Amino acid sequence: MKKRRKPKFERYGWWKKKKLSKSWRRPRGHDNKMREHIAAKGAMVKAGYRRKKEERGILPSGVREVLVSNTNDLTKAEVAIDGIAVRIASSVGRRKREQIEEEAGTLGIRVLNPKH
Repeated sequence: MKKRRKPKFERYGWWKKKKLSKSWRRPRGHDNKMREHIAAKGAMVKAGYRRKKEERGILPSGVREVLVSNTNDLTKAEVAIDGIAVRIASSVGRRKREQIEEEAGTLGIRVLNPKH
């Protein structure tokens, strides 16, 4: 069973200044309301929001993702887990990528980032 959705952890004050990105930064200011854990100012990152070990790394579709660099990795992944999907590493070239996609098709494994 999945836990409830965790909040979006956004940097405090990202809406005030254009130069600030939304990516999380810990608030350190002396008078910062988020640092003081005032609920209306947004949630702070902490260990309690982490998922259970069994749930980590599972995509919303319910399959586990495995990173693959060659066809040998594909056969290892196929043996290890039944409900998996494969993502081909970005460093893999066109020729080897085609081989991996072809092999995955014969094994019945879904490729998450196909190039066809």
